Amino acid sequence: MEIHLYTICWNEADILPFFFRHYDPWVDRYVVFDNGSTDESIDLLTRHPRVELKRFPWSDENSFVLSQRDLYNHVWKESRAVADWVVITAIDEHLYAPRRNMSEFILSCARAGATCIPALGYQMVSEDFPQPDETLCLSRTWGAPWRHMNKLSLFNPDAVEETRYETGRHKAHPVGRVVFPRRDEMLLLHYKFLGFERTYRHNASEATGLRAFDRANDWQRGYAFSRDELRDYWNTFARKAVDISNPHLKPWATNLEKRWWRSKLFNLTNQIVKKSRSIVAGDFR
Repeated sequence: MEIHLYTICWNEADILPFFFRHYDPWVDRYVVFDNGSTDESIDLLTRHPRVELKRFPWSDENSFVLSQRDLYNHVWKESRAVADWVVITAIDEHLYAPRRNMSEFILSCARAGATCIPALGYQMVSEDFPQPDETLCLSRTWGAPWRHMNKLSLFNPDAVEETRYETGRHKAHPVGRVVFPRRDEMLLLHYKFLGFERTYRHNASEATGLRAFDRANDWQRGYAFSRDELRDYWNTFARKAVDISNPHLKPWATNLEKRWWRSKLFNLTNQIVKKSRSIVAGDFR
């Protein structure tokens, strides 16, 4: 089973080792688009034998967010007829199937007919930054269910024609042979909140990478928090956090955040798209 992963990097040297430790056991090829890193990220990426390093393409010079969306909606298509699955993710997002080997989990989903495996999002919270040898999904296990991170990050590139991601990949409207698993078992562990002061500094740095259209649409709001605002925001997740390592946790039943792929509106929209495509193709049945 061949798996390719696509992501974007900008000054992520402190968390790249955790990213690779998590994905190396089951990802065969990484394609990383660097957006002008000035820390040690480039050195770490070039030393990894499975990484193809490329420059981040600005499809919209006035918006990082729109350029990011355009990249994620199309870059994976080069893996058609080569990879069995592709991963579209951020470096602080770890896909995880509790108490399951990821390769075996993906194979079981494929054998059941699934072509798209959305993940249930958790905003992970850790007051201190992890030690270098940690595997985060095993050592930093407290996080709050958060629908903002309910994302489609893993799918079969030969089955999906278009992902149609919205900004931030917070929703997708995939078309093609789209089949979801019967039960939502996979999680997306968002490791943005690793050490309060580190998070505050990193947010401020990320805000400088946004451009005029991003700011006009208030897409930088979370990055511009003061320390007090960030602490209040942080605490809203800390209060709701659960231990994802709990053997009795059943995320598909206990994560009550809305799932866009299970909504009636999603299904209706896809039916309309499929019908319009068949009419264009000359199928008037």
